[in-house]
Order: sequence, then C-alpha cells, then structure tokens
Amino acid sequence: MRCFIGIPLPVEIRDYLFTLQSTIGQYHAKIHWIAKKNLHITLKFLGYPDEETLRLTRTVLRSLKQNSFTVDLHSLGCFPSFEKPRVIWVDLSPQKELMELHGDIELGLGSLFLRDERFAVHLTLGRVKLIVNNRLFLDFLNNIHLKKCSFSITEFCLIQSVLSKDGPRYQVLETYPLQS
Repeated sequence: MRCFIGIPLPVEIRDYLFTLQSTIGQYHAKIHWIAKKNLHITLKFLGYPDEETLRLTRTVLRSLKQNSFTVDLHSLGCFPSFEKPRVIWVDLSPQKELMELHGDIELGLGSLFLRDERFAVHLTLGRVKLIVNNRLFLDFLNNIHLKKCSFSITEFCLIQSVLSKDGPRYQVLETYPLQS
C-alpha cells in the first residue's frame, strides 16, 4: 500500500489554489496540476510499507504531541529553480512549526524509514511538462503575488495513495489531532 503523511487543506485554501492554478495554466506552459481535492502538505512519503511497519507507524504517529498552529501562503516557488521549473509550489510561513512536526515524525519513524534529508516546507501545485516561451512564462511567474491566506493546522493524517490512469486517489487511513 503506497502511503504518505500529510496535512489536509481547508476548502477555502484549496479553492484559492485552484484559481491560482487556472491563472498560471493559461500562460505559455503545459502543466500537470494537482487535483483540487488532492492539494495537501506532504510531511513524509513512506513508499510501500508492509502491514507490520504500517502498524508501528500508526503507533508512533499517535504518540506525537505538538500544538496546533497557523500558517500563511507566502510565495510561489519552483523546483529545482525558477530558471528551470519542473515543479511549481507555494511556500508556507512561518516554517518553524511545520519543520518541528516533520522533525518529530522523522525522529519517531527513524528505525522504520530512511530519513528525508531534502525535506522543504512547500505545497505542490503542479509539475511542468512543457514551457512554450520560457522568458514569458518566468516573467509571469515572478509577477504573481499571492493574496494573504492564513489557515490553522490542527491535524495531520496517514494517507493511502492509489495510483490510477485518472491520477492518484487519496484515502485518509488515520487522523492525528494536534493539541489546541
């Protein structure tokens, strides 16, 4: 079973990001967008754990204690860089609590999974397949200013990802509330 640990987004944030995707998608590029219903913050990709590893993972995740917190959509970014965009993402601020939650997950699951040394706080919007005019597209991206959107993070989830020809389908296996 393919799984990851992630944070679901409130409906109003998904709606705003979907509008942002539509705006960017009309401008000199072919992009494979993350479906609105699938927009989330990934804390750790687990791959295909066996049943025993999944059971132990659930136990560890249930034991984590962290307070809920608020983040803002901050700015637009690209991996590996703005000059060679392959993934378009949104930065979140402040990052401290998200990094602490990620760190607690990494520490707790250290004996079960490899450590993710390249973790960066972000929210993936889409994967770039083709840019028709690189200069125009990058100028357009550089001039996008996100509206101030804050939202509370009150939980994280263990999520199953089922791949299909129509894209991934996510199913929440278990929810872990953060303390208020």
